[in-house]
Amino acid sequence: MIQPVLRGADLLREIDSTQPSPGQVAIWWLGQSGYAIKSASALIYVDLYLSEHLTTKYANTEKPHIRMTDSPVRGTEIGNARTVFASHKHSDHLDPGTLPDLFRASPEARLVLPASLVDHAVGLGLSPERLIPVRGEETLDLDGVRVHIFPSAHPGLDYSEAGGYPFVGFGFDFGGLRLYHSGDTIVYDGLAERLRAFQPHLCFLPINGAHVPGTPPNMNADEAIALAGQIGRPLVIPHHYDMFTFNTADVNDFARKAEAAGQPYRILHCGERFMFA
Repeated sequence: MIQPVLRGADLLREIDSTQPSPGQVAIWWLGQSGYAIKSASALIYVDLYLSEHLTTKYANTEKPHIRMTDSPVRGTEIGNARTVFASHKHSDHLDPGTLPDLFRASPEARLVLPASLVDHAVGLGLSPERLIPVRGEETLDLDGVRVHIFPSAHPGLDYSEAGGYPFVGFGFDFGGLRLYHSGDTIVYDGLAERLRAFQPHLCFLPINGAHVPGTPPNMNADEAIALAGQIGRPLVIPHHYDMFTFNTADVNDFARKAEAAGQPYRILHCGERFMFA
């Protein structure tokens, strides 16, 4: 089991005490596609999977979800959340074992999620008054950060008039410092054009690919590196690996390919703070 650099109260103390300067953000990888991101004026959490929900759900099945990285913190411990983001319904991004506990521990927290998932979130026990539904391709101003919503394809865009896009990514603009979080997505026609218009300085991109039958695919390492090349070579932080044994990727393979392509990257350890400017 991979152990986080910091965990529990020590991790939360570091998040609370870190004070980024304007034009700088602090980033903590919390496993899979989950992050805490803090700027001079905002703290956000994205795509948290901090429980054993999927391990329990798929125990004694043909696809056991065996954890590779220990959780750095539990939802019950997070009392400092104000704005939380979930890119889509899958439990390793919108976690039934994390979000209800987090919302009890953080009474001011609100959740940004695809509009089609409001009923699902309410069914998990989240108050509708604390939900911020998005349809895709809109812009929000929330607690010191401007947020651009991007459609994601997992593997299809699956747009509907009733609910908009059920899979989304997030473009976070912290006073001119721009970060893109993909959620789960393949590279679809139009994604590079959307990202070029946003001009991100950093991209969180999945690298686990499509090698598991019956599991919705993501871009792989080659595709993530190629996408970054098409949008100006922002720093890439890979994610969606080292969580479940059945669906992971070798991050060292990504690193070798990124270096060969001249693509800037940074590999994070779970629970590690990374300062970016």
